[in-house]
Amino acid sequence: MIAPPQPASLPSGKMHRALRATLALMLREMSTRYGRSPGGYVWAVLEPIGAVIVISIALQFLIRVPPLGSSFLLFYASGYLVFFLYNTLQLHISNALNFSKPLLMYPAVSWIDAVLARFVLNTLTGIAVVVIAMAGILWWTETNTRLDLPSLLGALAMMAALGLGHGTLNCALSGLFPVYAQVWGILSRPLLVAAGVFFIVEDLPQGAQDVLWWSPWIHATTLFRQGVYPTYQPDFVSFTLVLLWALIPLFFGLLLLRRHRQDILMQ
Repeated sequence: MIAPPQPASLPSGKMHRALRATLALMLREMSTRYGRSPGGYVWAVLEPIGAVIVISIALQFLIRVPPLGSSFLLFYASGYLVFFLYNTLQLHISNALNFSKPLLMYPAVSWIDAVLARFVLNTLTGIAVVVIAMAGILWWTETNTRLDLPSLLGALAMMAALGLGHGTLNCALSGLFPVYAQVWGILSRPLLVAAGVFFIVEDLPQGAQDVLWWSPWIHATTLFRQGVYPTYQPDFVSFTLVLLWALIPLFFGLLLLRRHRQDILMQ
């Protein structure tokens, strides 16, 4: 007798295990990082907004008119907030194994679960911060503008991909070479400039524009500003360049973590 056709199988046990482990790690980080401090998630929003306000006030004393629009607060926020997403992601992903080291000793939790948990949680948190901060700034400055949602989402996706790629590679390198974390901390300080947070590329000499074109961060901040300022239409943004800057570090980071995760966890 021919057996009746079986319904499509549900996701495998490994997928369920990975999902449960990732969600558990996310909940653990939420309770550890935000649940034990007064205000919790409120500080995650207030921190970047405070930085935007302070720097915006300082810029008003240096530059009479912002490169775009009439509000220093909105101009700086449109560059800093999207870069803040990248910086937060790469920082937390680079510490993923150390943060979850006690749980990684259990067979049910893998190193990829730790990386994914930090990526998903901090991406969602970062996007929420951008949305809340931008909504508040637009309301405060009484700016009437039609936001270009595809440009805004594209810029956030760029920074999220860069944060995942660079954070994964930094996780492997800082685990294998502890001094690397300090070196990266020093080398990454000029990234605010390389990301074009304080200016737009078109205001620079041609030679500087040619050099900064190779900076992936400036493509994301420029695209985000295109979404905020309808009259700003840059023509140099390259998704391909940003994708390469994200996928190549991600590939080598995953490769190193897969081969040397035990060595990193034993340190």
